[in-house]
Amino acid sequence: MKTQINTQDIIIRLEQERDYRAVEELTREAFWNVYTPGCSEHYLAHIMRSHRDFLPELTFVAEYRGKIAASIMYMKSWLEDDDGNRREILSFGPISVHPDYQRMGLGKRIMAHSFAEAKKLGYDAVVIFGNPENYVSSGFKCSRRFNVSMDGNYFPVSLFVLELKPGTLDGRHYVYRESDVITLLDDEKVAEFNRSFPPKEKGWMPSQEKFYIYSHSSVNE
Repeated sequence: MKTQINTQDIIIRLEQERDYRAVEELTREAFWNVYTPGCSEHYLAHIMRSHRDFLPELTFVAEYRGKIAASIMYMKSWLEDDDGNRREILSFGPISVHPDYQRMGLGKRIMAHSFAEAKKLGYDAVVIFGNPENYVSSGFKCSRRFNVSMDGNYFPVSLFVLELKPGTLDGRHYVYRESDVITLLDDEKVAEFNRSFPPKEKGWMPSQEKFYIYSHSSVNE
């Protein structure tokens, strides 16, 4: 049975060094077997913090009665127009909510907090990969609506855009360029990192097939 949240007891604050392991444990619990058997998101969280594109000023945790129940981590990313001009934007992920607190609005709340802080810092757009069921209710829209694609004019179903400043994307074609931190994921290093956590059984879940469908689909005219 899931805990019912008293919203007055939620504190959203910047992640601190003392939170690192708790956030990695939370992330492992949140993503285990969701997209693939096991997960690598907790290792990604671990290596992101030392990467040049990491944004600690936009990396938050949501504390509920002294326990970290959710987190969101940000990296720099870019949109490149057809003339090769780049504009710096934001991407986030992993965003993690402990299974005990999922489907209670905590993810939306920590996202909204981070968006408000990002606007204060002068950022005007966020681009992410994700499940539309999780993000369209927070203002994200299909990347095709903003003419934002991957290389080859490919518009993945799972690519979403949020304008923090409405109208900032003027309709010109952009290619999304994410941080190269994702290239640092390595199966052997993930397995080694996993050994520092309590054992968990890898297995199949229906969400893995849904992820496969979304991640291999595109939006056509």
